Amino acid sequence: MIKNIGQTDKIVRIILAIVLAGLDFFEVVKGGFSWILSLIAVILLVTAFTGYCPIWKLMGKNTSEVK
Repeated sequence: MIKNIGQTDKIVRIILAIVLAGLDFFEVVKGGFSWILSLIAVILLVTAFTGYCPIWKLMGKNTSEVK
């Protein structure tokens, strides 16, 4: 699996995941939509820590500094 997420992309994903998880944790968003936000937050964290995003692969994008 070739890494296709760069450092800036990782930071943005982590910050966005924290914000989405915070919206659920502090109950700003309730109901089924809060579960969706939590799921998106987990996916963002997993892709940030693995350095690989399958959606970027499908789109042919690569934000990694190493080509």
